Amino acid sequence: MAKTPETEHPVKAFGWAARDISGTFSLFNFSRRATGERDVQFKVLYCGICHSDLHMIKNEFGFTQYPVVPGHEIVGVVTEVGTKVEKFKIGDKVGVGCLVGSCRQCDQCTNDLENYCPKQIICFNYSYYDGTNTYGGFSDIMVADEHFVIRWPENLPLDVGAPLLCAGITMYSPLRYFGLDKPGLNVGIVGLGGLGHVGVKFAKAFGAKVTVISTSISKKKEAIEHLGADKFLVSSDPEQLQDAASTLDGIIDTVSAAHPLAPLLCLLKPHGKLVLVGFPVEPLEMPVFPLLSGRKAVVGSVFGGIKETQEMIDFAAKHNVLPDVEVIPMDYVNKAMERLLKSDVKYRFVIDIANSLKSE
Repeated sequence: MAKTPETEHPVKAFGWAARDISGTFSLFNFSRRATGERDVQFKVLYCGICHSDLHMIKNEFGFTQYPVVPGHEIVGVVTEVGTKVEKFKIGDKVGVGCLVGSCRQCDQCTNDLENYCPKQIICFNYSYYDGTNTYGGFSDIMVADEHFVIRWPENLPLDVGAPLLCAGITMYSPLRYFGLDKPGLNVGIVGLGGLGHVGVKFAKAFGAKVTVISTSISKKKEAIEHLGADKFLVSSDPEQLQDAASTLDGIIDTVSAAHPLAPLLCLLKPHGKLVLVGFPVEPLEMPVFPLLSGRKAVVGSVFGGIKETQEMIDFAAKHNVLPDVEVIPMDYVNKAMERLLKSDVKYRFVIDIANSLKSE
């Protein structure tokens, strides 16, 4: 007889899961593996909600395995460590982001780029080494190999900091890799949501001059007065775009919906890079002429490896880079997903797991 999620592992766990394409959440009992010799078990205190969680619960990527327990911005306190764990002890504050496994042998892994490993294991809706499904942070406990666990700085708040484990590293990594982390550079951020607002903060912390590019003029005051952006462009205003043509060294595009790339390419200086980090379900149309005429590049990037994620967390703690969050109870998650679909949040929901997740 096949084992159920509740009986396949020895450690009882519970959380909230979506069971079908409606994406509606309800209480779900399952199990976690016993803490292995190199594993860290921790009590989940907070978990951020990412736009990709919304895509996944509605099967918009086409490979959701129901029931699905999402959540990949997970922070908590260590309750148990394996006999060979070296980095952590009981009581430590820790985090887990998108990754809980990789081959650890390929060129990507040996260069601290586990996020590009062809055998990577995401913390939910993937198959683990033993063939069982992974479940994310909308749950009471987590178990992960210590290699994929992030040490949490004492001066970084757990609730506010949780979204850094996805939104933060998703913006930090391309800024670093594509050389947009130098003081005085002109960096554009497209979209002022969960990713974009963190991108503005990191780019400013690096010393860049930041231009926010948005479809909505209503976000201008927020972008400049609250987040510290230097300029604001309405992407549908041809006159504004013409005045700003060829002024940006690079652009990080966070938009997860269909949108034109041509206006963005025209904003780049020669040799500039447009970095896509959003997840539009529909393909985007890319004009070739602006690429050829300015030797420009359109590239992609996803979160980051474990070493870089730790670097990002430490940088955020040192430079006080904190996401803007709305902390919610677990039983508000269905409403939160409805609001997220309408971009009705400034700028990231974080679930207070420890104080609101109940077993019945």
